[in-house]
Amino acid sequence: MSSALEEASTGRRPPLFGMFGAAIVAFWLLMAIIGPHIAPYDVGAVVDDNVFGSMQLTLLLGSDYLGRDVLSRILVGARYSIGVAAAATFLAVLVGGSLGVVAAVSRRVVDAGLSRFFDALISIPSKISALIVIAVLGSSIPMLIATVALIYTPGAFRIWRGLAVNVNALDFVEVARARGESTRYLVCEEILPNIAGPTLTDLSLRFEFALLLLSSLSFLGLGVQPPNADWGSLVRENIDGLAAGAFAVVVPAVALATLSIGVNLITDNLQGRWSSLWED
Repeated sequence: MSSALEEASTGRRPPLFGMFGAAIVAFWLLMAIIGPHIAPYDVGAVVDDNVFGSMQLTLLLGSDYLGRDVLSRILVGARYSIGVAAAATFLAVLVGGSLGVVAAVSRRVVDAGLSRFFDALISIPSKISALIVIAVLGSSIPMLIATVALIYTPGAFRIWRGLAVNVNALDFVEVARARGESTRYLVCEEILPNIAGPTLTDLSLRFEFALLLLSSLSFLGLGVQPPNADWGSLVRENIDGLAAGAFAVVVPAVALATLSIGVNLITDNLQGRWSSLWED
């Protein structure tokens, strides 16, 4: 009882919430991997004579505005929604994080130059940047990944640089530098291990931002293009039939919502564990 009261007084969420979030994310990751292989029908096959058909044994979630199987399109769409967002997030963190650490341990002129450059990029609203780039260069999958990665690279740079600067000024790093250790050693052995927790939290949040941005672009018709579809485009193409075929709109929206909630729960748990480590 005392431990429960203490946990409630500190405002920390029990690990159960993190485990629940991890289960949600793991489920959708599994669907992204095996979804296309277990989908009952081809993603573009018209399998129902009625548009926005009702649920039945052969169409568990009904049909969409063209008579295609909603379940199959959601399972296939998971790969595009999660895969593109994950690839863009990884690229943004790889580039932005690497440059952030480089700036933190480099001379002032290098740090200032990189910081001002990314400050200029981050000042442009993300959706406006995405709309401009996609309108000019198109919305292929590689272009979507590159566009979203470019948008979130400045944020990753600022987070990683700020964390690395703080650790770089600590005594144990100064001692290692006084011993004559190389910059590579300082980065790999002293700085990166001590910023792993916050950067993992930033990674999960940045994935969620990328997922929602891609869904927004698809809802506007600028994301994943037919015959392929992600969850955002499934909502857009069936929105006019909300009254007749609610499942075609609601289920992909619920998929986005549950994945976002799962990522948030994991992020909250990571933040709590990292804070407790510093307190201890």
